[in-house]
Amino acid sequence: MEQTPHIAILPSPGMGHLIPLVAFAKRLVLLHRFSVTFVVPTDGPPSTSQKAFLEGLPAGMDYVFPPVNFDDLPGDVKIETRISLTVTRSLPSLRDVFKSLVATTRLVALVVDLFGTDGFDVAIEFNISPYIFFPSTAMALSLFLYLPKLDQSVSCEYRDVPDPIQIPGCTPIHGRVLLDPVQERKNDAYKWVLHHTKRYRLAEGIMVNSFKELEPGAIKVLQEEEPGKPPVYPIGPLIQMGSSISGADGSDCLKWLDDQPRGSVLFISFGSGGTLSYDQLNELALGLEMSEQRFLWVVRSPNDKVANANFFNAQSQNDPFDFLPKGFLDRTKRNGLVVPSWAPQAQILSHDSTGGFLTHCGWNSVLEGVIYGVPLIAWPLYAEQKMNAVILTEDRKVALRPKTSENGIVGRAEIAKVVKSLMEGEEGKWIRNRMRDLKDAAAKNLSEDGSSTKALAEVAAKWKNKIF
Repeated sequence: MEQTPHIAILPSPGMGHLIPLVAFAKRLVLLHRFSVTFVVPTDGPPSTSQKAFLEGLPAGMDYVFPPVNFDDLPGDVKIETRISLTVTRSLPSLRDVFKSLVATTRLVALVVDLFGTDGFDVAIEFNISPYIFFPSTAMALSLFLYLPKLDQSVSCEYRDVPDPIQIPGCTPIHGRVLLDPVQERKNDAYKWVLHHTKRYRLAEGIMVNSFKELEPGAIKVLQEEEPGKPPVYPIGPLIQMGSSISGADGSDCLKWLDDQPRGSVLFISFGSGGTLSYDQLNELALGLEMSEQRFLWVVRSPNDKVANANFFNAQSQNDPFDFLPKGFLDRTKRNGLVVPSWAPQAQILSHDSTGGFLTHCGWNSVLEGVIYGVPLIAWPLYAEQKMNAVILTEDRKVALRPKTSENGIVGRAEIAKVVKSLMEGEEGKWIRNRMRDLKDAAAKNLSEDGSSTKALAEVAAKWKNKIF
């Protein structure tokens, strides 16, 4: 009797990395009869959301939490450094996990995500195939594969390069739009990103959470054969289906949506990590009020230090309602619903009453918007979100983007104008139709003979046929 092929998955920290990896693993288990072990390194006990999420995994999927110690790290260390060190410092534990997996299963591959390539050393030691699951865009992947070359050809900071930067297969973008960790080249975070991108060529294959109709140029270039470049498999759009993560059920939101007219509600959420400044939070509230549109807003307490303050701690500090403009909740209660910290996003986006989505452009959120065919307002905050906003507004034209004023704040009048335009205007109608086409393309790619399904089957076949 042949043993079920088994893969180990090493996610780097953050629910945004874990969610698409679990969606990917579920397809492997259900469609290709694999079994999976998640190796989730954590400093301290796993978060409640992580634990609840992993405890709900179906049969054939297991997880372990190797401990990592960060007592020696300075408090102001950049998030990418911390993410990379989480993986590097868990390698001895990964080796132990591999020893027991090799003894008890038919282990064929290790899959890491974008900052996990140090795990390859262990895979290679055990003669296990190293693969990358890239949870972001084909554009970001194209940049990662190009970065070692870019690093050599540019001597200044990328934001000071006068001409737009040409990432292979993508719309040229200004250097200041590139993802956060490459903005300070002297910083450790940049050195880590560069370190990982140089190791991408060690992978036997890279799976990317995107699809051709969403990023035609980047995917075409990524799939061109080139010496030393691993094959790239577009297997998206993979999102979290089904149950909630937070333990809250969010049924109040859904009941409220049931009472609203079809396609009339703008959903506003900045993801599990996104926070706005106090001033920006106020302008957003007053802009929503001015627009006179129906809205469902997931509000978090403001943070005046960094936009991704909640990345490692998704619980919003204090009562977010305390920071809203005086009287706002009363004045908008007829057409708005404000919920603190969390809402069941997928259920809201798939609801008939939802007609628009104001998003921070985190890739998981974007893909949910695409799968449910909801047109977007792009409001990027951190990480690679500005690059994602370019794809949505300039390439695919399925999103509107409010203009920021000189002081770095998006003003209430601009917010009201863009919200009205998306929900009621001609531009909004046009965008809605384009998003409907993308929704159909997404469903087709994930169907039984769709190209994403075939790409995943190709990887699965390689793993199943692996000879030791």
